[in-house]
Amino acid sequence: MAVQRVDVRVSAKASPAAVYAALRDGSTWPDWSQVGTFELERPGEGEPEGVGAIRLWRNDRRTLREQIVELVPNRRFAYTLLSGLAIRGYRADVDIEPTEDGCTIRWHSSFRTKVPGMGGVYRKALREVTESNARRLAEYARTHS
Repeated sequence: MAVQRVDVRVSAKASPAAVYAALRDGSTWPDWSQVGTFELERPGEGEPEGVGAIRLWRNDRRTLREQIVELVPNRRFAYTLLSGLAIRGYRADVDIEPTEDGCTIRWHSSFRTKVPGMGGVYRKALREVTESNARRLAEYARTHS
């Protein structure tokens, strides 16, 4: 099955540090993303939400398990999906690029589907969720910095 890709860019009138802080703090995600609740299943290396941390997200329909895999302060937050969707090899990188009046959030991911023929369906759905989350993250960071 082919690798599927999602690539979303959103301008934020917030500092890269504010965007990065919201991404790093799982307790803020229910305020700006489409997840309902957050739980830290396993702490990361050297800090609770450091590299290796496993975070659980729940909403009405599912539980997602994600692991933080890369952190570059104020520049990149990356995670992989461990379970919760019928996809494999999911990795998302959220890159934060400074601009004159804030930053650009580039949230991009790749994955393969477990079910043949479902790549386009998952790509469309994940693009919509990613775009919504990126826009809401930008607004949250702007108002909470």
